[in-house]
Amino acid sequence: MNECHCSVKVQGLSVKKNNNIILNNISFAINHGEILALIGKNGAGKTTLLKAIINSIPHSGLIGFFNSEGKKISNPKIGYVPQHLGFDKNTPMTVLDLFCSNSKNMPIWLGRSKKRVKKAKEMLKKVGAESHLNKPIGALSGGELQRVLLAFALDPMPDILLLDEPLSAVDRKGVGKLYSVLVSMREEYHMPIILVSHDLGQVYRYANTFVLIDKHIIETGKSKEMYKSQKVKEIFGFDLESSDAL
Repeated sequence: MNECHCSVKVQGLSVKKNNNIILNNISFAINHGEILALIGKNGAGKTTLLKAIINSIPHSGLIGFFNSEGKKISNPKIGYVPQHLGFDKNTPMTVLDLFCSNSKNMPIWLGRSKKRVKKAKEMLKKVGAESHLNKPIGALSGGELQRVLLAFALDPMPDILLLDEPLSAVDRKGVGKLYSVLVSMREEYHMPIILVSHDLGQVYRYANTFVLIDKHIIETGKSKEMYKSQKVKEIFGFDLESSDAL
């Protein structure tokens, strides 16, 4: 097992846009080997929070990354799977091209190294998408694209993995497969994972903890205790304890 995988501490994180408060004073921590689920209604700021963690939007507050010995990591490797990916559907770029473009050794028009092709096949196999290797990315279904993006986010293997509704376009069988991948990543690499999801049944089954937000933190707790939360019930509009999802 790799000895240096970070945990994350978020302290007093706030985001404003045009004098509007998007996130206000968000603080939480995720430990090594945990899956933390960010839940909340649409517009609660979940995607914004992920973007702040990867430092793609202006924000205030502190975000610290730490290894297993508690030492701060200044340049952590972050894997990020967005909810949507904007690109030209007519692009001829294939899944293999996408993986090879991530190599710093040579541009893809000069050829593909056997090492990169082998690595692409290996990572796609982890998420059950090896058959998509030579498909144009514009020809992939929503679920197929999410699998490919997850494989891409795992190369190189990150210190922390951030997932923004990555399973919304995946069929039920595929959801189970991808959650199994996430659990194996957590167990094998002791990797912390932050997951945005509206599927509370899957959160209950696979996440360790949850953070309920609506521009600020409303509640945090263990996922196995989520069905007892009155706040969760109020926001999602049904009784989790009697839900078939659990």
